[in-house]
This record gives sequence, structure tokens and C-alpha cells, in this order.
Amino acid sequence: MNSPTYITAAQAVQAIKSGDRVFIHGSAATPVHLVKALQERHADLKKVEITSITTLGDIDFNAAPYRESFFFNSLFVSTNTRAVVNSPYGDYVPVFLSQIPKLFKEGFLPIDVALIQVSEPDAHGYCSLGTSVDIARAAVDTSKHVIAQVNPKVPRTHGDGFVHISKFQSLVWHEEALPEVDYGAKTSEAMVTIGANIASLVEDGATLQLGIGGIPDQVLKNLTGHKNLGLHTEMLSDGVIPLIQNGVINNSLKKINRGKSITSFMIGTKKLYDFVDDNPSIRVMDISYANDTSVIRQNPKVTAINSAIELDLTGQICADSMGTYQYSGIGGQMDFIHGASLSEGGKPIIALPSITSKGISRIVPFLKEGAGVVTTRGHVHWVVTEYGKVNLFGKSLKQRATALISLAHPTHRETLERAFRDRFNA
Repeated sequence: MNSPTYITAAQAVQAIKSGDRVFIHGSAATPVHLVKALQERHADLKKVEITSITTLGDIDFNAAPYRESFFFNSLFVSTNTRAVVNSPYGDYVPVFLSQIPKLFKEGFLPIDVALIQVSEPDAHGYCSLGTSVDIARAAVDTSKHVIAQVNPKVPRTHGDGFVHISKFQSLVWHEEALPEVDYGAKTSEAMVTIGANIASLVEDGATLQLGIGGIPDQVLKNLTGHKNLGLHTEMLSDGVIPLIQNGVINNSLKKINRGKSITSFMIGTKKLYDFVDDNPSIRVMDISYANDTSVIRQNPKVTAINSAIELDLTGQICADSMGTYQYSGIGGQMDFIHGASLSEGGKPIIALPSITSKGISRIVPFLKEGAGVVTTRGHVHWVVTEYGKVNLFGKSLKQRATALISLAHPTHRETLERAFRDRFNA
């Protein structure tokens, strides 16, 4: 293979024109170097639409100089994009994570330019999308122009993420450490108890899906005595490493992808990025496969663990907004909640602390005005807080309310019981 030709980020982003739609690679693969170069061109550009899922790093598009140049149309809101998405200079597209590739491929959101970050090319000219294959695979495949930030610190992951350098119109060499997030460091007494409560629902031979945050890590710490667990998840973090290394997660009983751990993206520490580097037991897949309900349901005892912002007494789950304020997104929660419910012996689980850090109950009589329902009361099964666990499947509205009140913080139960009586004339 001939040596590739690299140009500067400033040169590469000259390809972006006013009115273009630009995709930004997400999670730990966020190409901050390229984004900064794009932002430096703001005076030359108008009405450039930016789209992405979760991004990491300092890429604040809410800064005043950028507001007339860029419009941030988010597919999943993250910390560094909340301000702009909830402003006149941004918006949010409600969509299941599994269906975002369809938006790109079928022309609902055609991509003009994709900004991605990849591993350095191998002897055959193939780079890897590394820590984030998810929707990036479809963006690369459909974009008219692809600018790749080549970073030797990006792990070479197996699965759907290999892309030949001939697919890239521009190559920019930039070496920097990937952003790190240590979910294991974010804990509380309530989260520890919730982790133990969930772990008691996990059976030997179960296939795990774990969402983002500290609760999944607490669950994993309680699974060291389990046997023959599988992993088919949307997102991977450090907590799985000891379970894989010790053979607790061995994927031996999965019906598909036996012997392989399946994910679509990862966020963690350098330990995780080193662990997945050239590791054939970890397959990082296109989100339309990893989050496909028809794929998820084929594995046994799929135990899907996801979180919520609040839920009402009938079991409606709000996981993406605080009233009208867009906090995150639909993501893959429904993909896995429904997939787990269709799996033989599957358990869809919604886990949340009973109160917020300010002492406000997360179990409420009614969702806030404007709140989005991510998981409907027809899809919800298990709900877990630090005060226990209940299965709402098959329960009536009154039975659900009674069960959920038992999971609420004691200081809020009297209020919820009064709301129960008012609602049901009980």
C-alpha cells in the first residue's frame, strides 16, 4: 500500500459549504480536532446543519459566534449539546437509535460531509471506526464527502467498523488521547442497593444489555458468582472487563454470535480502549444490527437494564426530557425493552433512584407537562429502585400504582397514595 497523503484540518474542512448537513462521529470517537477547525470557519459559513448522537469533548456550538453559521439538529442530546439543542439554534429528532441509519440511507437526513475519527490504516489500507460504529457506519457509507481524523490512539476494533482509506476524500493525522469517563466512580448508597436488587434478577445463562451510567456498573460488580452470561448490548463500559476476563461473561449459551460479545459503541477509560483493541471476542456492530429487536430476541434470557428520569403511577417512562427541556434522547431503550420482552425468559428492567439529588420523587402521579414517553406502559415490565423491585406486566392500573408506590421514597409515599385515591376514587 502506498503511503496515504495527509492534509491539515483547516484544509480538509474547506470542503464544507453553506447549507451542507455535516455528521459528527460520536462518543469517544468525537473528532474534536476537526470540529474545532470547522468552527474556526464560522465567518465563511451560513446555515450548516450539524447532526450527531452523543458527543464528548469541548465542541460547544451554543457560543454566540456560531449561532448564525450552524444549526445543531441532534439525534441524541449530550452534555455538551443540551444548551444549543434547547435554544433557537438547535433541535432534536425523536427516533429509535436502531432506525437512524434508515434516515441516512433513505434520504430523510442525507449527509453531505461526515467528520469521523479512525485508527491508523493497516497494511491493507483499512482503518477502524474504533469505539463508535453505531450510526457512523451508515454515515460513512452514504455521505458525499468523508473527512477522517486518523489517530493512532483509536483502537482497532472488530466487527462492522472497517473502512478502506479509499472511501475517504480527506485524511488528517492528529494524535490525541481519547476522552475518558469512569462510570464506576459515580456511585451512591442508593445506586449500590439498586445494583444488588437488579443482580438478583439476573439468571445464569442470561444475555445482558446495559445502558449508560453508574447503575449498570454496580450491577456488574454483583455478578461475579454468575455463570455463562452473554453480552449483547448497545454500549460497553469498563465494568464488563473483569467478568469477561474471569469467564463469567463467555457468551457460550447465546443462540447467535456465540462466543462473541456484541456492542455498538463504548465509553470508558483507557483500560477499556486497550482491552477492545484488536480483540476478536468483542464485535462492534452497526446499530441497525445491534439494536434490531428481531436479533435481540433470539438470545436467551435477555436482561435489559435501562434508566429513567421519571415514571408515573401507570408505568409510563420518561427517559429523554425534563418537561419540555430535551435532556437526552430515545436512544436504544425501546429497542432493548421490547427485544428483551420477546426473548425466551427475558427481563426488561427500568432502574432508577427513588428521588433526585434534590429530594424530588422520580415516581410521580403524572409526568411533567411536555415530558416525552420513551417506554410506554404497555412495554414496561420490571421497575427497580433502592426500595425493591416489581413486575408491572399483566397488572391493572390500580395494581401498578400500588406496586410503584411501594418503590417510592418513604417521604413521598403519602403524597402518592393521596394521588392514587384522587385518580381512582379509591
